Amino acid sequence: MFRVMIIEDDEKIRRIVADALRKWQYEVLELTSFENIRGEFEAMQPHLVLLDVNLPVFDGFYWCQQIRSVSKVPIIFISSRNQNMDVIMAINMGGDDFVQKPFDLGVLVAKVSALLRRNYTYQDDSLQMSHRQLIFHLSNSSVQYGERTAELSRNEFIILQTMMRSIGKIVSRDDLMQVLWNDEQFIDDNTLTVNVNRLRRKIAVLGLEDFIATRKGMGYIIE
Repeated sequence: MFRVMIIEDDEKIRRIVADALRKWQYEVLELTSFENIRGEFEAMQPHLVLLDVNLPVFDGFYWCQQIRSVSKVPIIFISSRNQNMDVIMAINMGGDDFVQKPFDLGVLVAKVSALLRRNYTYQDDSLQMSHRQLIFHLSNSSVQYGERTAELSRNEFIILQTMMRSIGKIVSRDDLMQVLWNDEQFIDDNTLTVNVNRLRRKIAVLGLEDFIATRKGMGYIIE
């Protein structure tokens, strides 16, 4: 049974979400103390985290960084904030998705289910992929170029794997959004851009520039 940790200080919202997830047979861990979220996380070892942005003491962005320092567990931000900068910050801090309040419970549960399914069944640990001397290690979600390596987030992993399966072909933004989030109508288009750009920067830092090219109005390509 997958364990989902809810980090939400609004008790009403927390209970509603928890009840919905339990109906789908998830084990739900509800945090009611927010002073040592990283410690609670390490003790409970959830498979996925639902994380509010506005929390007592430190905000969700801070706690996302703390969790990311010890785990690659999927993190979905849930927040009443609706500015693009909040979404960008959430993704850059290591979040995998951003759901704005008020949200549809069915949509939230679907996102949780899809993220768990992809995160824990998508990878094939026996494979490597390579192109232009970049080695993509599927076993530990990392890329290597020469002596340098970089770790990838779940979203970056899926983007790179999808594109490296189609080298020399344009992969549309819609196709990437579909494989990442299953139903792209619930995702801000900017969220994909943030993930692709972050992946590009990681590869560029290794020393390989322009590995992923943009085809305006069509999508992305690895040539």
